[in-house]
Amino acid sequence: MYITVNNAPVFVYTAGKTYDAHKPSVVFIHGVLNDHSVWILQSRYFANHGHNVLAIDLPGHGKSGGEAPQTVEQGAQTVIALLDAVGVQQAALVGHSFGSLIALEAAAQSPSRVSQLAMLGAAFPMRVSAALLDAAVQTPLLGIDMVTRLSLSMMAPPPSTLGPGTWLYGTSRALQRRIWAGNTETNVFYRGFKACDSYQNGEQAMEQVQCPTLFLLGQQDQMTPPKAAQSLVKRARQGQVQMVASGHALMEEAPDAVLDALWGFLRSTATASAPAHA
Repeated sequence: MYITVNNAPVFVYTAGKTYDAHKPSVVFIHGVLNDHSVWILQSRYFANHGHNVLAIDLPGHGKSGGEAPQTVEQGAQTVIALLDAVGVQQAALVGHSFGSLIALEAAAQSPSRVSQLAMLGAAFPMRVSAALLDAAVQTPLLGIDMVTRLSLSMMAPPPSTLGPGTWLYGTSRALQRRIWAGNTETNVFYRGFKACDSYQNGEQAMEQVQCPTLFLLGQQDQMTPPKAAQSLVKRARQGQVQMVASGHALMEEAPDAVLDALWGFLRSTATASAPAHA
């Protein structure tokens, strides 16, 4: 469905469910050159097992209008504004890569609004090579190929991703090309990676987070290696770390492991966080 956020139409996938104030809410936030579809298994499961699901297309991405966020802080403000627009008093935030930093910053800006925080493929600082930033501007299609190779660690995914025979490299590259082609004037490719590279508030933000935090990291992640999340892990008040056998594209390469980790984390911390609803 479309929701007006900061005067722009923002698409949010809800798995066809109507918002119910008596259910806990989960917001899924994608990374650079992605959209809500990367969460398809996890979002559908939660929506069909007692949760409100808001899997956002960030502004300027996928089906959403508006300006793509230039900074992590702007992305966080969008998430908080989304909660306001829907009438959600408190939600769990689940973010991947760029989305993990957005979720972190949102939890720091409005700690009372966030019941639980899950950061997938997270790192701080989230450095992006000069070669990739240059490719995002000069040769974006080659840059997308570079990102695809670095994000994946296997040729074929488990059956629960998109079915037997799915070619991860082809589907991942196609999604990124579609997101880039949908907003070439703004260049969401460069803007997103530049926002990751420029973000400086990670450690301070982590210290301001009041809720339980899950760091879900890929053992073969070349984009955000597990060791790159340790500065955040050390500062998390109620942090826990889980590793999965995947590269940076955790949801595509290890969909069941990601779902199991998220489901277990949100269920085990639900009582302690005691989410409130409108």
